[in-house]
Amino acid sequence: MLPGYDPNYDDEASMKLLEQLTTNAYEAQQQVLEQILAQNVHTEYLRSFLNGHSDKKHFKEKVPVVNYEDVRPYIERIANGEPSDIILAHPITELLTSSGTSGGQPKMMPSTAEDLDRKTFFYNLLVPVMNKYVDGLDQGKGMYLFFIKPEIITPSGLLARPVLTSYYKSKNFRKRPFNRFNVYTSPDETILCPDSKQSMYCQLLCGLVQRNEVLRVGAVFASAFLRAIKFLEDYWKELGCNIRTGHVSDWITDPSCRNAVSLILGKPRLDLADLIEHECGKKSWEGIIKKLWPRTKYIEVIVTGSMAQYIPTLEFYSGGLPLVSTMYASSECYLGINLKPLSKPSEVSYTLLPNMAYFEFLPVEKNSEVAEEIQCVGISDQNGTCKEDRKERAEIVDLVDVKLGHYYELVVTTFTGLYRYRVGDILMVTGFHNNAPQFRFVHRRNVVLSIDTDKTNEEDLLNAVTQAKRLLEPLGFLLTEYTSYPDTSSIPGHYVLFWELKMKGKDDLPELENAIMEQCCSIVENSLDSVYRRCRKKDNSVGPLEIRVVIHGTFDSLMDYCLSQGSSVNQYKTPRCIKSEEAIKILDARVVGKFFSKKVPFWEPFKLQTK
Repeated sequence: MLPGYDPNYDDEASMKLLEQLTTNAYEAQQQVLEQILAQNVHTEYLRSFLNGHSDKKHFKEKVPVVNYEDVRPYIERIANGEPSDIILAHPITELLTSSGTSGGQPKMMPSTAEDLDRKTFFYNLLVPVMNKYVDGLDQGKGMYLFFIKPEIITPSGLLARPVLTSYYKSKNFRKRPFNRFNVYTSPDETILCPDSKQSMYCQLLCGLVQRNEVLRVGAVFASAFLRAIKFLEDYWKELGCNIRTGHVSDWITDPSCRNAVSLILGKPRLDLADLIEHECGKKSWEGIIKKLWPRTKYIEVIVTGSMAQYIPTLEFYSGGLPLVSTMYASSECYLGINLKPLSKPSEVSYTLLPNMAYFEFLPVEKNSEVAEEIQCVGISDQNGTCKEDRKERAEIVDLVDVKLGHYYELVVTTFTGLYRYRVGDILMVTGFHNNAPQFRFVHRRNVVLSIDTDKTNEEDLLNAVTQAKRLLEPLGFLLTEYTSYPDTSSIPGHYVLFWELKMKGKDDLPELENAIMEQCCSIVENSLDSVYRRCRKKDNSVGPLEIRVVIHGTFDSLMDYCLSQGSSVNQYKTPRCIKSEEAIKILDARVVGKFFSKKVPFWEPFKLQTK
């Protein structure tokens, strides 16, 4: 299922391959499913449903649509030492960790050696697409800020680590042919440095030294790129000093990293140091990207989904550069490519590649209320249940059978042992490229808060708030309502909770003690999942949580506003996350106290639970 071609020198062949894949989307999907079932029909998992049958009819009728909790026992058995053939005929070579579950432990997705080749194939197809829209990319380098994250060894000896850490440490990345799209300003040693601060510093230093060669800049997520800008704001003087003296700061102690950077830094560069100090010393950093890297043609970052909140800040720093989201991928599998990379962020659509996995779609009742839900994340039925979760919709549909303008939840069957697995992404069909549908990413199912790689759902937020409010109840305080929003006006962004409090028996609210409210903030943070706590403690990609206390009656005003915007009185419930700027203004205008967490929450790399 991985056609052979050389992406380094033949854009025409690459684009022809894309045309063939999308034209023959139905045939490719049937081949994918046939191959997956033929290989794995005798695994313990599929045998229990198919009893040896490997045809599509039995698959559709007998294999259930599942979520992570359904497959976790099988994956944990493999992590604890049982053979891969519980779920997969091919050997599982590692486990890829994704977002935390409601229990606080990251999900683990199986992966194989062949899967790395599939990811490389996917990355290589991005090259001709960008060359179609942007000329001269072979005349310079990319300043991409890539980082690795913690990994563990499971009892079986398999590594468990994030999908990008897996790829950056693989031979596919480290021994890649250095074609026009694989030349980066960051040496591999800086990308693979386990100390994120040293890695960030060294990658920025290399990027500044090679500023005249940089044609494109970026990171995987918009949040990570803006974190790099904030880091530059804090360290530009020291970086300039390194460039002026030709000496790397002494606190860069990772030997491989230090040696690689020293070779690039070379001799003192007084003119470059002066330029950096001149541009970075200005009062405003508007357009700083174009000023420091003047040949840059675009910024490549994911700005869809929860990352869309960073678009205004990116535009401030970019100096008018296009924001390019090239791909749609997940820990489960790599999914789709943006075939029009220079489109506006709000218009980005991804074409799913039909040879990457077998795709199915659960119809979601979003057509009439999606705009409202994106604003309020609170549309519900009278029992407070999300409409998309009430039941699986009528008939799950195949890739080529989705309908224009309709909303679906993505379901994948992968080459790595996931069968009819609900990814949790809600997508809208925006068009077709040949016979392959194109999708706009709408949001993650049930996720209400996200700053970086953290994904906090409504249930987890409720649990955290419940834990914190217990501190106040013995003091006579009642939490009558709450909501939240991700504040990205500063870097790093942070969670803001609006709390409406009252004293038992009276409406007036006495002065709140800072220490008590700060402790409430800390309890909320410690009650959130391990990915959030890692982002706070290890990655520093999320700032301290804030509680803003509002006056009595504030949430009545919020309800009045939502009703004025078309919400139903019968179906209204307080949205647990606010996206509307006007709604946030209503809440902020009634704030009587602001409190921040003073402690970094507890976190340690997850440990697999063994029986």
